[in-house]
Amino acid sequence: MSEEFVNKVAESGIITLDLEKYFPEDDIVVFDIKDYLFMGLILKEKDFRQALKELDVQKYQHKIVAVTCTADAIIPMWAYMLISSTLQTASKDIIFGNENDAKTKLLIRNILQINKEEFIDKRVVVKGCGETPIPEEAYLEITNLLRPVVKSIMFGEPCSTVPIYKKAKEN
Repeated sequence: MSEEFVNKVAESGIITLDLEKYFPEDDIVVFDIKDYLFMGLILKEKDFRQALKELDVQKYQHKIVAVTCTADAIIPMWAYMLISSTLQTASKDIIFGNENDAKTKLLIRNILQINKEEFIDKRVVVKGCGETPIPEEAYLEITNLLRPVVKSIMFGEPCSTVPIYKKAKEN
């Protein structure tokens, strides 16, 4: 007697959404303002402007630039504007924060580009485990994006999920 095995997960119509696929693949370079501070504390406008004029922007060519200051210093707002103005023609994008901040912001941008129309009345599992740690913001954003259109949202793996949302049945 031969029994035929049926893959109930495959037949369920559940769509698995892996947020790792939305992580940025571009190189991220950190621009740390602390390297331009006088005595590690003060940003002198004249010196800073000169340093930016002499900056080799080729190292930022086609890269994401994360602009941060790892020193405990007060940075005037115009400094960020000068950095952006200097790097904009070379870099792919400029983001405030450290490398992890930049990755998270780009991940969120990519999630917000998902065409939610593809998920209308679908059952979606947002994958919970993977090689790359997914920041909490990503789970909030994917839920905010999909909840208005899907039949259900679950977290985990198709064989073992945590229910998050189920659309009420229409009478």
